[in-house]
Amino acid sequence: MSIWGKIIGGAAGFAFGGPLGALVGAAAGHAIDSYAETDDAPRDEEAGTKKVAFTIGVIALGAKMAKVDGVVTKDEIAAFREVFHVPQSEIKNVGRVWDMARKTADGYEAYAQQIARLFNPGSPILEQLIGNLFYIAKADGTVHESELAYLKRVSEIFGFDALTFDRFRTIFVGDGKEDPYTVLGVDPNASNDELKTAYRTLLREHHPDRLMAQGLPEEFVRSATEKMATINAAWDRIKKSRGIS
Repeated sequence: MSIWGKIIGGAAGFAFGGPLGALVGAAAGHAIDSYAETDDAPRDEEAGTKKVAFTIGVIALGAKMAKVDGVVTKDEIAAFREVFHVPQSEIKNVGRVWDMARKTADGYEAYAQQIARLFNPGSPILEQLIGNLFYIAKADGTVHESELAYLKRVSEIFGFDALTFDRFRTIFVGDGKEDPYTVLGVDPNASNDELKTAYRTLLREHHPDRLMAQGLPEEFVRSATEKMATINAAWDRIKKSRGIS
């Protein structure tokens, strides 16, 4: 069964509390058992629990991302379905959680905080989620200031600093011609060896297999693969401009 069916159907066999558990309980119409979740909880929770909780959090943050500018457009809903690859057979399940979350833009911080506790601060998985939220934000043609404020706050909760968020904004709101040094997060004056190290580090951190091992559901792999393509394209441009073999 896909991750989308598990989040409502209860087939995953995992129980979790907090705001995400309450959201699913309300959407599904039944109680969700909870477990104590604190800031010092172990970071190596069972992969299945992380995947289910992560997916529910994605739905909640995606819904609130679409609502934060005051209007939920068909383009934003379509963008959510595209970027998170919701199959036709699971749209109703996902829609119930989406509808519960999108009623107001308030409360998104609690969802973001619970997701953040599943991963290390600044995790590439969390970076991937921020990128997907940017995709939803610009689906109606522009990223509104309220949406940028929302994304910046979520980014802070996920452990990214202001400079890193500016890099995200450049990459994810760009037109495909972004500065390759910005994509790799390096200074244009960096040496060739420094550039190679940065490139290889990003390639390793964002490899879909590595992300899946850290708790990224299989349904999100396509967007991770696209991120890899962006990294490779930036490196190719730098190599060409510097004559690196």
